[in-house]
Amino acid sequence: MSDTSDVATLNTLIATLIDSVEGYETSARDIRDPALARRFTARAEERRRAVTDLQDAVRRLGGKPEDDGSLAGGAHRVFVNLKQAVTGGDDVAVVNEVERGEDYLKGKFETALNNVDLSADGRAAVQQAWVSVRSGHDEMSQLKHSLGH
Repeated sequence: MSDTSDVATLNTLIATLIDSVEGYETSARDIRDPALARRFTARAEERRRAVTDLQDAVRRLGGKPEDDGSLAGGAHRVFVNLKQAVTGGDDVAVVNEVERGEDYLKGKFETALNNVDLSADGRAAVQQAWVSVRSGHDEMSQLKHSLGH
């Protein structure tokens, strides 16, 4: 895969991660449970670092890094659903939507990691961010199940 294709793949992941940061920030701001708010804030910060790392990788590959979320597609729909859950004031609904967003994000990263044409540098950058994605997915999945859903 050329650097241009790597850049496109990484930029897609960056946009999705930015959506994730925004989702966690919205959830942290509006959820009633202060412990959940702290968890969401911490996850947003971790994702922000993953975004920065991927943006740096895009620059190293000679590309212009994405700096905005995806205003179309699945990530945006998940974020809209999250906003609706938050405004409904139901913490369980918020956690369910956050976990759904994590499922979406995990799928995007798995697709990128399964791309046999991704260069070694591109793959290394994706794998580094994957640590945050996998950890966030697992945490939110456990949280969802601990709340009885």
